[in-house]
Amino acid sequence: MHQWSAAKHERSARRVLLYSHDTFGLGHLRRNLAIVEHLMQRKPPFSGMLLTGSPMAGSWPMPIGLEVRAIPPVIKVGAEEYAARDLSSSFEMVKAQREAAILDAIASYRPDFFLVDHAPAGMKGELLSALRFIREEMPATRTVLGLRDVIDSPETVRQVWQAQGIYELLEREYDQILVYGSRHLFDVVSAYKLSPKVAAKVRYCGYVARTGLHGVPDVLMAPSGLPVVLVTVGGGGDGYALIDAYLEALRRIPQNTVHSIVVPGPLMPPDQYQTLAGIAAQRQDIQIIPYTTELVGLLHIADLVVAMGGYNTTAEILAARKSAILVPRSTPRMEQWLRATTLSQLGLVWMIQPEEDLVDRLVELVPAAVAGDRPPGKPWDTVDLGGVHRVAEVLEEMLHPGASTEVSL
Repeated sequence: MHQWSAAKHERSARRVLLYSHDTFGLGHLRRNLAIVEHLMQRKPPFSGMLLTGSPMAGSWPMPIGLEVRAIPPVIKVGAEEYAARDLSSSFEMVKAQREAAILDAIASYRPDFFLVDHAPAGMKGELLSALRFIREEMPATRTVLGLRDVIDSPETVRQVWQAQGIYELLEREYDQILVYGSRHLFDVVSAYKLSPKVAAKVRYCGYVARTGLHGVPDVLMAPSGLPVVLVTVGGGGDGYALIDAYLEALRRIPQNTVHSIVVPGPLMPPDQYQTLAGIAAQRQDIQIIPYTTELVGLLHIADLVVAMGGYNTTAEILAARKSAILVPRSTPRMEQWLRATTLSQLGLVWMIQPEEDLVDRLVELVPAAVAGDRPPGKPWDTVDLGGVHRVAEVLEEMLHPGASTEVSL
């Protein structure tokens, strides 16, 4: 793995162009990288290009051979509302630049697959002209939409999709729809009321989790074998409250109970990070790592994980089979709350509800969890984690329709 590695692509390679709009957090970038890393390791391998608007892409490790093209970053400022990250540019100008960059990448790369993450029409419809171009000028290119297990509450998704014309777009512009989850946990066809024509395009692939151990960040060894608690809030843009509550809970938990590794994330505002770092510096049993590109490595050494409930972190927790306390947000989307609720009902994680006293619940749960308590529940393999493999199998089957693979889980 290394950063921003451009490649010379052989035309014989199977080409996949991944679109990652990346308007908030790290989730879309991390999920796309997990998928493309596996695709590029297949035999024969795929050739990959990633279009990303993430401001972190330049400092994130990339699979060797992956071509990365940056599109101007934007930030989410409200539900379905965005602004240019560069305040000297208007949103309209940045959106036009993004649309031009996407079209240029498609026309120059000429992919076999255009794999769109999460947003069928792109950020504020920026993919509409690209999808039309593919249908009219590059009909051999397969258009594929990848959806995480849960987008939002079913009512909200249906309302937004109806207003934005997404149902018609799915019928007209996409050849296949891959759900990075399992039907028995969340049935998107039923929840979002997809038409029979669209439902026929849906394949449930299982959860996408990056499991390869590329390294473990430098961390202090826990003294005297204390259990390790990893506290992670993804990109960190809205993670301050959880970490602040955890640090307050530690003041009420007896000393020498745990050793804590706290990862605020690269997108946490600097003033919030400095506040948390100042609190952590007062104790030797707390280590702060500003952010890591190797969360899997930290999961490997953790005995307990405290996290918010985003898609990638949750999938990696399940893949590592680690005890976890999830503290999901319920706004601006219900996604994390719905996911955490499902996993809590299965008994795979503990969940702290938004209306509960967060500090009190952490004081109660953390010592019990590191002492060996587990929520009563089903086996780990209740959740299918074969997403990256099945994504590859679906793409390969689309190129060779005779080699059908059953992936509707």
